[in-house]
Amino acid sequence: MEKAVDVKPVIELLELHRNSFFAAAKFAEATAHPVPSDTRAWSQILVSCLTGIDGIARKKGPDLSDGSDVKAANVWLAIDTPRFNGCIKSGRKGEKGGLHCLDGMPHLFFVMWDTNPASDTERCRVWAVRPGEDEVFRRMCAEWYAQRDRGVIQSDNFQLHPPRNLDSDVFRNTCGNLNYPLLFQADWTGSGYEVTTYNPDVLENGGCTPAD
Repeated sequence: MEKAVDVKPVIELLELHRNSFFAAAKFAEATAHPVPSDTRAWSQILVSCLTGIDGIARKKGPDLSDGSDVKAANVWLAIDTPRFNGCIKSGRKGEKGGLHCLDGMPHLFFVMWDTNPASDTERCRVWAVRPGEDEVFRRMCAEWYAQRDRGVIQSDNFQLHPPRNLDSDVFRNTCGNLNYPLLFQADWTGSGYEVTTYNPDVLENGGCTPAD
């Protein structure tokens, strides 16, 4: 991390996000529209608060100033099946992609807003992968690229299916089901968020492991 992290602003941001989401949900449901929540932007800001790594001030490029990317999914009141989309570069501006696209990315963060099955209350979880060094993650990506190049996979959208509303760290993909390193979890208590997991060591030493 670039600087020490104060968890208090993280909690403040989480509570602002939840309050804004459900305040808007009242109007969305009354008018038969989806809830207007920018999950991508909220998640990027959250990761910056957690890691001390800023964004790139509305410029084009990676989501964070160190070259990391953030993927987001929100299960709350979702009308489809939330998943992480476009997780690795492929098919953009004539670029077919390959493992070299992962080499310069310090971290790939996954942020999911879902429900804790034990308490039936909202929570937020953040996982962190080191794409340049995590050999298990890279092997899965290499297999996906190989199947895409052979035409077995027709889409350029590399998707990961997260453990929605489950107490699990397993993300599923046709090329590999892996346990992902959990960086952070906070659960809604009814009056505020409580941090239940915060493991910044995964930013330096975390790694994926094969799942059944």
